[in-house]
Amino acid sequence: MFSLEIVTLARLLVDEARERSLRIVTAESCTGGLVAGAICQVAGASDVFERGFVTYSNRAKQELLGIPGDLIADLGAVSEPVARMMAEGALENSNAHVAVAITGVAGPGGGTPMKPVGTVHIATARSNHGLQHRLEFFELNERIDIQLAAVQSALEMLRDRMT
Repeated sequence: MFSLEIVTLARLLVDEARERSLRIVTAESCTGGLVAGAICQVAGASDVFERGFVTYSNRAKQELLGIPGDLIADLGAVSEPVARMMAEGALENSNAHVAVAITGVAGPGGGTPMKPVGTVHIATARSNHGLQHRLEFFELNERIDIQLAAVQSALEMLRDRMT
C-alpha cells in the first residue's frame, strides 16, 4: 500500500522512537489515518505507537482534541493554528511524548484561491520541546498522491523530533 520510501521512513521512526523510549500519537484530518497506518505497518510498532486520532470533521477536532470552534470558524480547519492545536491536543489526550497533526485540502474539490488543493499544514509537538509547523503545497493531481506526500512529510518531521 505504501511506497518503499514511506515504509523505510516509518521503520526508521519506530526504531528511533524505541531507542529513545518515546511514544507517538497522530492527529489526522485530510490523511484519514494514513500516517498511523504507515507506522503500524512496521512490525513492533506497538512498542512506540500510543494511538491515533482521525479528526476529519470540525466537530471531531473540537471534541477529541479540544480545538475551539471559534478558531476553526475564524481561520478554517486548514490553518497553522489549528494544526498546532491538533498536535498539542493529541499530546494532552494521550500518554505519548511526540505528536504529529495534519490538516489540509486533498481535493479534488474544496480548494479556494487562499487555500488551493494541495495545501497541507503539518505540526509536530514533543513534550517539553515545543511545537514545529510546516506548510506544504503539493502540486499533484490525485487525492491519494497529495495524501501520501503529506504522510511522507509527516514521517520526516516526526523523525526530526526524535533528536
